[in-house]
Amino acid sequence: MIKTNYFENKNILILGLAKSGTAATKILLELGASVTVNDQKPLEENEQAQQLQKLGAKVVCGSHPIELVHEKLDYVVKNPGIRYDNTLVAEAMKHSIPVITEVELAYHISEAEIIGITGSNGKTTTTTYVFEMLKGSKRTPLLAGNIGEVACEVAAASSTDNVLVTELSSFQLMGIEQFRPKISVVLNLIEAHIDYHGSMENYVEAKGNIFKNQSVDDCIIYNADDSKVSKLIERGAAKKIPFSTKSVFEDGACIKNGFLTLFGENLISVEEMSLPGDHNISNGLAASVAAFLAGASKEQIRHVLKTFTGVKHRLQFVDNFKGRSIYNNSKATNVEATITALKAFEQPIVLIAGGLDRGISFDGLIPFFTERVKAVVTYGETAQKIADTASKSGAATTSVQTLSEAVQKAYDYSQEGDVILLSPACASWDQFKTFEERGDCFIEEVKKIVQ
Repeated sequence: MIKTNYFENKNILILGLAKSGTAATKILLELGASVTVNDQKPLEENEQAQQLQKLGAKVVCGSHPIELVHEKLDYVVKNPGIRYDNTLVAEAMKHSIPVITEVELAYHISEAEIIGITGSNGKTTTTTYVFEMLKGSKRTPLLAGNIGEVACEVAAASSTDNVLVTELSSFQLMGIEQFRPKISVVLNLIEAHIDYHGSMENYVEAKGNIFKNQSVDDCIIYNADDSKVSKLIERGAAKKIPFSTKSVFEDGACIKNGFLTLFGENLISVEEMSLPGDHNISNGLAASVAAFLAGASKEQIRHVLKTFTGVKHRLQFVDNFKGRSIYNNSKATNVEATITALKAFEQPIVLIAGGLDRGISFDGLIPFFTERVKAVVTYGETAQKIADTASKSGAATTSVQTLSEAVQKAYDYSQEGDVILLSPACASWDQFKTFEERGDCFIEEVKKIVQ
């Protein structure tokens, strides 16, 4: 049973359904709010809207009447993907009506303490690390946010015996008022989602919302190797705990004499890490601090660091066939993420890259093509652009139309001892609906080769 009267008798407009809008509407109705739902999809084709209408919500579908925003409205709860220049969102902000995401709702109804994890890259891996490390501790972890179930839905079922481990995007964090995690984690900051936020400054500001309501009784775990992160967290009032792969700290997590250490105590050697790459060491250090502060034992932390096999589509090990190690990193939707993946391997790499053309340069990849990549197979809208970039490094290149063709071509280029890596450096939307669909396609094509 959800225990809060915060939203009782409030007039609330839900913009956009999907999973988060549908979950938020159901919970708000249960809390006694008066809810209006607005979604682009026509009512006769919209099963979710029809269901919510039966539960008592007012439903307006197929258009976005400006009249839905009025002076008696207390909140607008928007889908994180809806931009702030949306007509209804802009109208609400013009009239000082709070525009929130369902993460704010989750905070108000959660009986569990919250661990909030954000950053440009590594959020899902770190969130999953923390979740696994907390298994078997006094409080049962629950996974929520961008990963797993909708945060407010998980929060509604939580108790004081739980810890809510939540992955948070900049989109979600822009829509908070009072949201306050007990532990916040800021992993890294690179240029991302500028088309949504308008500038790097706005993007960083959104990320900083994760700790803006924290007090001295809370903790910020931050990447001391990232100058942007280190500068950002200076604004926070919470206790600051660093992690680093380059500097040594007794009051945080770091690498010392070849060991991952936590508050001065050795956990495991670097060689014992189950996931490849410095970025995964960094993620593991951040997760170790968060999990330990939330009650995980060092024994369980060690176990997870040694055995964790990774998250699907995020440098996921797929197979080893005739001496080739094959990895699916479909989640790499930007150049920086692909660089991170390339840095994870010492073996020669046959890289598969390509996807939606957002008009960005791929020149940042050239040094890593030169050092680590023996061949590049490109496909999709950016095939020629990435191939032209790769040719500057001296790597062998070829371009094909589809990912399916690219997998076979990459295998043809490869030899025993090589890594075959899908790390596209682009969004998936030219040929796939999601990066998950793209990764699944890659895995299926690999199966055809290894079977």
